[in-house]
Amino acid sequence: MPKLPDDMRCKAIAILEYVRHEIAVSTGEDRDLVHQMRRYIAKRLEFDERGTPTHRRKLKEQVRKRQHGLCAVCKEPLPERGAELDRFKAIEGYTVANTQLVCRPCHGRLQEERGFS
Repeated sequence: MPKLPDDMRCKAIAILEYVRHEIAVSTGEDRDLVHQMRRYIAKRLEFDERGTPTHRRKLKEQVRKRQHGLCAVCKEPLPERGAELDRFKAIEGYTVANTQLVCRPCHGRLQEERGFS
């Protein structure tokens, strides 16, 4: 994954500082509210990148059908629970065309081969 250019990193830091300030002002620096607000914002940003759990569950069902219930790598039957969505290109997001469903051992190997683990 390419490194964020320095000028964009500086902009990201400025945005983060702005958000931190707004959280403090909005919550009156109440520790419980600060914690809840941070978690809420972090989760929504995660959904922007990964989709919601409902979206990913439906996607898994579609991909499982496409693959006839078999791991895309080892071709063994996928477990009913615990199969993992693997993106061909992370930047392309979680779509039917950009994902495959793999068993956990194969996903671990793929991530290691790609340098992510």
